[in-house]
Amino acid sequence: MVGEGVPAASVEQAGLQAGYPAAPLQLADELNLSLMSKIQKETKAGLEAGAADGARAYEHHLAYDIVDDLLAADRKGKLGGAGFYDYVDGKRTNLWPGLAEKFGNTTELPFEDMKERMLFAEALETVRCLDEGVLRSVPDANVGSILGIGFPGWTGGVAQYINGYQGGVPGFVARAEELAARYGARFTPPASLVARAEAGARLE
Repeated sequence: MVGEGVPAASVEQAGLQAGYPAAPLQLADELNLSLMSKIQKETKAGLEAGAADGARAYEHHLAYDIVDDLLAADRKGKLGGAGFYDYVDGKRTNLWPGLAEKFGNTTELPFEDMKERMLFAEALETVRCLDEGVLRSVPDANVGSILGIGFPGWTGGVAQYINGYQGGVPGFVARAEELAARYGARFTPPASLVARAEAGARLE
């Protein structure tokens, strides 16, 4: 969303109002942008190497370019003293003004879309992890999403978020398709989830 010109402060506010324990850009700084970039590049190399064996295709995302741009500007995150935020004596101060200069800050999106883009991106990836056997059970997905990746606790976990979405799984799939039409294929629901919606089944 930052790369689309959405003000960074709005992105942070959307993450907090969605229920995440930390705002997304703040969290990225704390995780370390160098590490994020390394993981992305290793993931790309692994998926491309496994393409002949039927591995999932690598999908490039605008966020990767933003991280690389920040690293090129020697903004590595909190430990490096500069990232999405500026830091003084190790303490976070303000969002870096260069974000607005570099990416713009005039794009306005529906606030609900901003919140749900974060929630749906993780929820849809979780379904893919279940499909691929990376996750072995729905309870693992729920517990791991809250304790492991900081998915909002009010949801009961990522699978429960899908099950409890307004209209149930069919409602979630319909909303995912709406987001995909607006914001790109990464929000397209997996076939397994579409089949569950058509059958009136939950993630169990």
